[in-house]
Amino acid sequence: MSLDYPVTMAVRVLRQHGVTFVPYRYPWEAHGGTAASATHLGVDEHLVIKTLIFEDEARQPLCVLMHGDCEVSTKNLARQLKRKSVAPCAPAVADRHSGYQVGGTSPFGLKRAMPLVAERTVLGLPRLFINGGARGFLVELSAAELSRVLQPLAVDVALRHAP
Repeated sequence: MSLDYPVTMAVRVLRQHGVTFVPYRYPWEAHGGTAASATHLGVDEHLVIKTLIFEDEARQPLCVLMHGDCEVSTKNLARQLKRKSVAPCAPAVADRHSGYQVGGTSPFGLKRAMPLVAERTVLGLPRLFINGGARGFLVELSAAELSRVLQPLAVDVALRHAP
């Protein structure tokens, strides 16, 4: 746990909603992803939640919350959202939509209002670790608090990595 952490838009939103969270700083690694952050924090990668920015066929953004050790099935996501197609945004486009840098994207305090979806099993976790709005900065909070503040649509779109 770190007492020295950035006051990002995400932290401001968490404070505004009275969310109890534990901040963690760690040395960010380019292309390290959730495996690196989970290793630095000594937690299961399944509990580290990725915040991903996608676009649909009309180039409308959406935010997807997924377990660190899973991928998103774009076919299933498009079907469940009744869209023709969805695809991950290029990093520069994701940055413009979210207001955060890729690697530091938080679902809290997004620059643009956009649909927010979460893998159903993420919402069932007692505790999770999610980006706090800066590279090398995660916050630990309950899935119940994440649901209360963000009210995400639950989806079933996870593809598990082969062990």
